[in-house]
Amino acid sequence: MRISFVGAGRVASHFVHALQQGQHQLLQIYSRRLAHAEQLAKTCAAEALDHLDHLDPDCDVLMIAVADAAIEQVVAALPVLSEHCVVVHCSGSTPLSVLQRFQRYGVFYPLQSFSLGATVDWSQVPLLLEANHPIALQCLQQLAAELSQRIYCYDTEQRLTLHLAAVFASNFANYCYDAAAQLLAVQQVDRSLLSPLILATAQKATEQSPEWVQTGPAARGDLAILALHRALLEQAERPDLQALYQLMSQAILQRQQALIQR
Repeated sequence: MRISFVGAGRVASHFVHALQQGQHQLLQIYSRRLAHAEQLAKTCAAEALDHLDHLDPDCDVLMIAVADAAIEQVVAALPVLSEHCVVVHCSGSTPLSVLQRFQRYGVFYPLQSFSLGATVDWSQVPLLLEANHPIALQCLQQLAAELSQRIYCYDTEQRLTLHLAAVFASNFANYCYDAAAQLLAVQQVDRSLLSPLILATAQKATEQSPEWVQTGPAARGDLAILALHRALLEQAERPDLQALYQLMSQAILQRQQALIQR
């Protein structure tokens, strides 16, 4: 396939690296900053662009890999493309309908957190597909099959719910790791001591139902320890973490009580 990208950030970079392992021609890379497009384009012998109207209208797939808030603006600015071109965005929270000005369009959403320079095992990355036309869906399925063993056809509402769930499972969890690291840094404690616990917790949550492997003072209703922890956070002058601790502890307490009453 002849594939072009709008966007040259983390998601586009990982896609480009993965797709160039196949038999595809990576045609063009667009970015508002030409230097960014050039940096990514030189890794795959593509043409770098900083004007959307210079996109080749005859590419087979045009992948929009930009921030969610920029997708509608990009779509409105795209030139007329050939009828066979499948235009896709890579967002978990943007509806399929945003692309409806095109003949064939879809969603190609990787459920993964991407960082520049990090290695991604694409074979295990869930790819969530949606398309307006059977031919477009077939094209996306073919492309996805070259990358991952985990391919799912979910509609906009399902994908949005999964995106929300991923924020809880990944983004919020990572913030908690950061909060823990901040507390340890004040007392000059090595944060790597938490690594085995973090890994074991993640493994249990994927192998069993998280509701049944919840541990800690809130889960067992240890009010004395909860009060001690809140006092430590007050002493550390961290009202932000104190509020978060109280909110999460209360939520865990209520969840455990509900499970007991089943």
